[in-house]
Amino acid sequence: MKKIIFILLFAILTYANEDFYEDFDSEFSNKPQEVFDPLSGYNRLMTTFNDKVFLNIVVPVSKGYAYVVPETARTGIDNFFNNIMFPVRFTNNLLQLKFKNSLEELERFLINTLWGLGGFMDLATSELNIKAHKEDFGQTLGFYGVGEGIPVVLPLLGPSNLRDMVGLAGDNILSPISTLGENTIEYKIPNNNLEEFGIKTFDVVNNTSLNPDQYETIKKDALDLYPFLRDIYSQARKRQIEE
Repeated sequence: MKKIIFILLFAILTYANEDFYEDFDSEFSNKPQEVFDPLSGYNRLMTTFNDKVFLNIVVPVSKGYAYVVPETARTGIDNFFNNIMFPVRFTNNLLQLKFKNSLEELERFLINTLWGLGGFMDLATSELNIKAHKEDFGQTLGFYGVGEGIPVVLPLLGPSNLRDMVGLAGDNILSPISTLGENTIEYKIPNNNLEEFGIKTFDVVNNTSLNPDQYETIKKDALDLYPFLRDIYSQARKRQIEE
């Protein structure tokens, strides 16, 4: 149980949350909705905490890191992290019966690993136009009709819900940068929780450095930050499941 809690606290900015920010600009608006939110008091406090941590720690560190490390190197590192998350995408595409997508994920992994310098180059996209198919276990549960449940804001992770919290644990069993499931899966990279925290923190800083102002661009239109982010997240997840 302690390990699961640790994973939930420090699996910062999983691809689900990245998609949340990417999807915002396309079609979501700040319309009030009737939402059953019994944890709204806690969620508001945690949203404020996450906001302060991101703006006062993550963004400044990421900008300093970007000043030192060239963008080409940072893009390569981002490609590497995306590549090694192949088991999560491949498995969840299979579970959702998206066999063509699963095959393309396998093709992408082999091409980028063997010819893309271990994944630092995304040749599958740039040369062959084979796109990634981002699927996670929360989407898989939604695909089979599991409702999202009540909203929950996770420390450092941001908006989520009960279904996606379960999904996050499932994804971390498959993830090579998580220690969850290390006794049964051989390809795990970190040897302990401290190493896992370091790897994931580095991934977050590197990813944020590629677009450090994205979060502030999103939140500038928010009259009330918590329900604004909550509703964006909920709509984004619904769209991802429908796709």
